[in-house]
Amino acid sequence: MWRTAMVFLALIMGILILAPGSAPAQLVGTVKDVVDSVGSTGKVDWTTGVITAVGIGAPPAQPANAAQARAMAERAGQVVAYRNLLEAVKGVRVDSTTTVENFIVTSDIIRTQVNGIIQGATIMDKKYMSDGSVEITVGMKLTGALAEALLPKTPPSSAAPITSEQPAAGAAAGQLYTGLVVDARGLGVRPAMAPKILNEDGKEIYGSAYINRDWAVREGMVGYLKDPAAAQANPRVTDKPLMVKALKVSGEGRVDTVISNADAATLQSAAQNLSMLEKCRVIILVD
Repeated sequence: MWRTAMVFLALIMGILILAPGSAPAQLVGTVKDVVDSVGSTGKVDWTTGVITAVGIGAPPAQPANAAQARAMAERAGQVVAYRNLLEAVKGVRVDSTTTVENFIVTSDIIRTQVNGIIQGATIMDKKYMSDGSVEITVGMKLTGALAEALLPKTPPSSAAPITSEQPAAGAAAGQLYTGLVVDARGLGVRPAMAPKILNEDGKEIYGSAYINRDWAVREGMVGYLKDPAAAQANPRVTDKPLMVKALKVSGEGRVDTVISNADAATLQSAAQNLSMLEKCRVIILVD
């Protein structure tokens, strides 16, 4: 009797573990995340780095049985969800002037890569409606394979210039930081996969020329958050980030941010800080 009960319990646990939509629950964002709507049903959560889309499938008019009706509705929902995910991915901003769709239109190789990545997206949730239809949510990461296909292949700068300007008030020359937090709230910044940070003279302080591409593919070039306290405690920038205020956004795309020359000089005052930038230890605060 005891052995039978244990076997039954193990079967129940196995069903729960394998239940559709249960495994990737940690990918779902919260109201505090930075989220863009893209396409008809798509959403990009820039905080978690996940893009999702929804598809609804209806059962056939005259199914052979209930099981067939559900299976065909699920299949139809998946097809629509993957199609909507492709639509959503096309609308993702890569940099200040380019979306994923621009890459797909101009490169057959990238179009094939992106289509393959989308077909491997995770089914994150299934909802069964009273009318027999099924709502399917699929999701994929912005990092990993998608970032590998889209991020600029510019090698990291091993000798980024150190400015001779004075560090910001209260900051010692040569002070070491574990990350960079740029407060761009109130400026209408739009998140992107490969943003730039410029100084007041328009000189690039952070961008694709500063990163280790392997880190960027794995972690993303920047993290986007809304809460300053959460940013300071975020593992991306660890325990001693440099906090700076963005002065404005640059370009029509409203992706790139501008910081003061003094803050830029403080950031560039020690080689270790440049190494930190190569590892993409950057967070941008947005509304």
